[in-house]
Amino acid sequence: MTAEQVRARRLRYQPRVHLDENPELARVLDAIGGGAFSPSEPGLFRPIVDSLVHHDEYMLLADYASYVECQERVAKAYRDPALWTKMSILNVANMGKFSTDRTIREYAEEIWGVKSVSAD
Repeated sequence: MTAEQVRARRLRYQPRVHLDENPELARVLDAIGGGAFSPSEPGLFRPIVDSLVHHDEYMLLADYASYVECQERVAKAYRDPALWTKMSILNVANMGKFSTDRTIREYAEEIWGVKSVSAD
């Protein structure tokens, strides 16, 4: 979802609705919460599942279907070497310049609200 979609849905968001509407998602969470991935500790991931079903602060359940659909498109593109190569090259070619100094400075100013000081 976009930031605008999240803001619009936050007040009326009901995570459980997504389980009712998406049986695959319900099966996934049942498997995780039921110990399929932690047979020696069956309840290990139950708190994560409970948090998603009852709170889902980041609206992950709302994004599940679109995430799966996107992963299917990625898998399809990967099976076509020419397309995958073209997409990879375009992705790298369109990347902006990355500078850790710039990134840290922007983070300090925009997130922490602090200004740089001179080391001199």
